[in-house]
Amino acid sequence: MGLNPAAWLGKKIVRWLTTERFHAASPMCDFDRLRYEIRPCDVLLVEGRSHIADIIRTVTQSTWSHSALYIGRIHDIDDEELREKVLSFYAGDPNEQLIIEAWLGEGTVVSPLSKYRSDSLRVCRPVGLSRQDAQQVLKFALQHLGFDYDLRQLIDLARFLFPYSFIPRRWRSSLFQHNAGSPTRSVCSSMIAAAFASVKFPLLPVLERDGLGKLRMVPRNTRLFTPRDFDYSPYFDIIKCPLLDFSKYSSYRELPWAIDGRICNAEGDCYVTGLEIDPATGLAVDIIDQEAPGKLRQTAADSDDVKEAETS
Repeated sequence: MGLNPAAWLGKKIVRWLTTERFHAASPMCDFDRLRYEIRPCDVLLVEGRSHIADIIRTVTQSTWSHSALYIGRIHDIDDEELREKVLSFYAGDPNEQLIIEAWLGEGTVVSPLSKYRSDSLRVCRPVGLSRQDAQQVLKFALQHLGFDYDLRQLIDLARFLFPYSFIPRRWRSSLFQHNAGSPTRSVCSSMIAAAFASVKFPLLPVLERDGLGKLRMVPRNTRLFTPRDFDYSPYFDIIKCPLLDFSKYSSYRELPWAIDGRICNAEGDCYVTGLEIDPATGLAVDIIDQEAPGKLRQTAADSDDVKEAETS
């Protein structure tokens, strides 16, 4: 068989989009605590460190670029047929904690939770979801194993950021039409949203009042959901597992703050400040009084502030 240039180029682009960049900074969450706290049917939000993650964050205007549904261990699945299906897609340790996710270049797959050990994560837990419905949610999601990733839907979501009436008719996506989209393609958040919709568990339903003023819920198009919606939904509890937790200390005042007077814009972008009384307001304000060696940096804007303080 001859080489298909389009397929070769497509694989190269996908590989570039999905390659994770090294990030020296510590993630904000305690992974070991998170893996203890997480429960089947919890939604895992991932910040992501790839080029496709950057694109999704731009499209969705959110920190969270990816979502996955926590399955648990193989024995957490009640349905024997579903257990066999998971095993057909995952050949690792059966005692491993697993998630199901849709990922560009791979489609809908089963992955170990430990894949995201080095990422900033958040857990969103459906409030009051019964075990029976939780199993149904898992069943719905697991039926999507092997489906391709729907890149077209990501483009549709980007279009959705613009007012619909302003989009030329020929550019209007089939996303907004009834029963649109291929049944064998999905993206992470829409697949999970559809799984919860299958048991009528609300995520962000449309709320309206009937003629008597009584509120009722109308299902929202699950293809419009993005990872941030699980964070925003009032029907999901947020489980945070910070790397430095208040519970380990008697008070937040006991947290191990640095005492060298530094202020940081980001890791490696820090400066040392001093306090000076602003004659105009009488308030104490931070000024830069020295540049520490090595990794401390003084910006041009900060230098102007120092000059103004010295002049005054």
